[in-house]
Amino acid sequence: MNLFYAIVGEDVPDSLGKRLAARPDHLARLNLLKEEGRLLLAGPFPAIDSPDPGPAGFSGSLIVAAFDSLEAARIWADADPYVAAGVYARVSVKPFKKVLP
Repeated sequence: MNLFYAIVGEDVPDSLGKRLAARPDHLARLNLLKEEGRLLLAGPFPAIDSPDPGPAGFSGSLIVAAFDSLEAARIWADADPYVAAGVYARVSVKPFKKVLP
């Protein structure tokens, strides 16, 4: 049974260069979740109050997707290209209950 899980990655300082380098592989994994009908939402947190933060970059990311278990979500999150590239200082994975809309 697929349940939703929230994956929150918190960036290391000055992560923009690492993010840009790993972004194509990161997006490919997200697009696969989307194609499988498992992605609820995904996106970065701009480091400043702007939809396009430019060189300020991002402070982290949020992914909400369906997985078979918390363990499966953690395994998926640990294999993210942003983890391998050193973009994230830490990643948390928590069960998520969609209520609205």
